[in-house]
Amino acid sequence: MRILVLSDIHSNAIALDAVFKDAGNFDQVWCLGDIVGYGPEPNECIEQLRAFNPICLAGNHDLAVVGKLGLWDFNPDAQSAVFLNRHLLTVDHRTWLESLPTTLALPDLDVTLVHGSPVDPIWEYVFTPPIARVCFEKFPTRFCLHGHTHVPLYFRKPEYEQGIMSDLLRANAPISLTLDRWMLNPGSVGQPRDDDPRAAYALIDWDAKTITEHRVQYDVALMQKKMKLAQLPNRLIRRLRFGQ
Repeated sequence: MRILVLSDIHSNAIALDAVFKDAGNFDQVWCLGDIVGYGPEPNECIEQLRAFNPICLAGNHDLAVVGKLGLWDFNPDAQSAVFLNRHLLTVDHRTWLESLPTTLALPDLDVTLVHGSPVDPIWEYVFTPPIARVCFEKFPTRFCLHGHTHVPLYFRKPEYEQGIMSDLLRANAPISLTLDRWMLNPGSVGQPRDDDPRAAYALIDWDAKTITEHRVQYDVALMQKKMKLAQLPNRLIRRLRFGQ
């Protein structure tokens, strides 16, 4: 079984379309949240996703757009994008977003899915081994897939050791998912923040027990043009070019 793992699409339908075309054959889509926000195409992204009957979570931007989360923790640029996405979202797509859970356990596969972290599924950023160490105590499964940071990386906790190992997930470099426990972040489809503007996603081969990170170019200039036409903040538009 091949699983396409996505996160942080952020209303960037051009990037999402490039990912689907690049990924080839897959059996399931797992989306770790923040489908909307930042970009100008929430309906297009949701429509593309729903065509694959995905397993999908809500992230903080999704919750804010549907009014389930206050905006006091969002910066002014993010707030502007939330208001735009609220205005654009169709009733059907809003209802679908409202139905999404914030965490999900897949016990048959020994997997936990969250957007932020097992400690705080909505807000916590898992960037460092000390944060990951606490997280490993909060989920019972071998694997936890998470997003939110917009950076593709992994944390590995060996079964008989105390240390937490971590590194970036690097494009086209399969990682064997050994008997250790893992936290895995595929990075961001629509707004990468690892100094690489290409859309990020991961493919898990469940039979071979590997995860492979992938990057794919998309028409950033066209997305920036659409964002400008939608009168989104200049900072959100500029950062797409640099992957920051």
